[in-house]
Amino acid sequence: MSIEITVNGNPHTIPKNSSLTELLELLGVEGRLAVDINGEIIPKSTHSDQLIADSDRIEIVHAIGGG
Repeated sequence: MSIEITVNGNPHTIPKNSSLTELLELLGVEGRLAVDINGEIIPKSTHSDQLIADSDRIEIVHAIGGG
């Protein structure tokens, strides 16, 4: 069974009961990231515990250092 979500404005279908960590792996996203689900920043320490729900709106931003 699958669910429909939106990631950075684009629709995606993923397996039901996927964690945020699994979603990031599925999308091939890695590195220093900030992730927002439905307007709430999700701490990296909870990514593996955070389950993605149907219709979630997710924003993934790469942190870029400079100096």
